[in-house]
Amino acid sequence: MSQFPIHTLDTAPEASKPYLDGAKKAFGLIPNLVGEFAESPAVIEGYLGLAGALKKAGLTDLEREIVLISASVENGCHYCVAAHTTVTQAQGLDQSVIAAVRAGGPIADARLEALRAFTVAVVRERGWVSDAEVTRFLDAGWTRANVLEVVLGVGLKTISNYVNHIAGTPVDAAFQANAFTPARAA
Repeated sequence: MSQFPIHTLDTAPEASKPYLDGAKKAFGLIPNLVGEFAESPAVIEGYLGLAGALKKAGLTDLEREIVLISASVENGCHYCVAAHTTVTQAQGLDQSVIAAVRAGGPIADARLEALRAFTVAVVRERGWVSDAEVTRFLDAGWTRANVLEVVLGVGLKTISNYVNHIAGTPVDAAFQANAFTPARAA
């Protein structure tokens, strides 16, 4: 059992309550992870701020989810893969692409596969990707801004993936249909 409470609007620190309220309005529920983030008002504010910044980046919804799910698969995060898969279904995104990302690739579309592969390289190499890897990514039609946006997405998922690992976040009922068993847990 986790030592980290999943806060509600009634139990959260006062400074976290506006963020929980916003999550409830946006998603119709307070996801367990967001409830855990609420333990620290700085963490919930920081995470949701980064998520908002990533939405303003030059990536489409599908491209953004490829980054987020790829990082979560690579980090072995049962919670984020399930949650983001559910998000992609609600957005009507191409589920054949999402299935390939969940399986660790490859994606049939070469440009999207370059995005997935570059994201995985950033996670595996902890940012120490080679010049050749950056060049392959750029040659696939991506920009230097996209390189930085991948790093932003990986940073966002590092926060949530690691909190999920530490806290043992239970997957919300709303995400259960997309349960994911990480390779390292298998």
